[in-house]
Amino acid sequence: MKSIISFDLDMTLLNHATMTIPDSALLAIDKLRENYYIVLGTARDMDTPGSSVYRDLIRPDAIVHNDGTKITVGGELIYETFMPKDLVKRLLTFGEKENLAVGWLTGTEDYFTHPECVTEIDILRWGESRRNFLNPWDALDAPIRTMLYVGRPEGAEKIAEAFPELDCPLIASRLGADLMEKEKSKAVGLKRLCDYLGVDIRKCYAFGDSMNDYAILKEVGCGVAMGNAPEELKAAADYVTADIADDGVYKACIALGLIAADE
Repeated sequence: MKSIISFDLDMTLLNHATMTIPDSALLAIDKLRENYYIVLGTARDMDTPGSSVYRDLIRPDAIVHNDGTKITVGGELIYETFMPKDLVKRLLTFGEKENLAVGWLTGTEDYFTHPECVTEIDILRWGESRRNFLNPWDALDAPIRTMLYVGRPEGAEKIAEAFPELDCPLIASRLGADLMEKEKSKAVGLKRLCDYLGVDIRKCYAFGDSMNDYAILKEVGCGVAMGNAPEELKAAADYVTADIADDGVYKACIALGLIAADE
């Protein structure tokens, strides 16, 4: 029986400095296919236009999308849940009142309160901002699984204090956070996938770089933190590998005996 190797996408497989997946990571994944289910466990919806190109490049057997709120196996939807409309409305109201960028994105469109705050962070991180901002109140009835905060850590702390029903894990740059209901996470999603596939989660591996990977790294048999991950995540991991730009995924797969090194 195959076990699962789950990979986060952003800054675990996908290097934001180049917006490419290192060739070494793709090589490792191809070598793993024979003996393991390849799973993407990500905050993204990998079926959206901005993400599907990476989905098609990686060719995972299954995907835990949107921090566990959507699961697909071979393209078949096996689970999906959405945020209550009242919670979405309260978060948008709070963001407007507190001058915080709170919202969501679809891959081609961005729905945020105070979009100027998102632009500020984009310029800080990447030197430019190319968002397609639309009014979040115009899309309040859209199916929303998780939301986002973009800004400095103190803003995420404000949201966490005001919404005890949410988990607000910071992204690796500490300039934003996922906003998700406490009973939802990548770990819960992977458990559901394991039940579906008949796999023991204690025999699975997970790779990640951000605090939304904390629970999944603790839940699996072997959690791997990237070298570019925050210290809190590294402390929770069973193994810490090299930075994404230094072939971290490939090196971990070799070190853990998951694949053989090329001659």
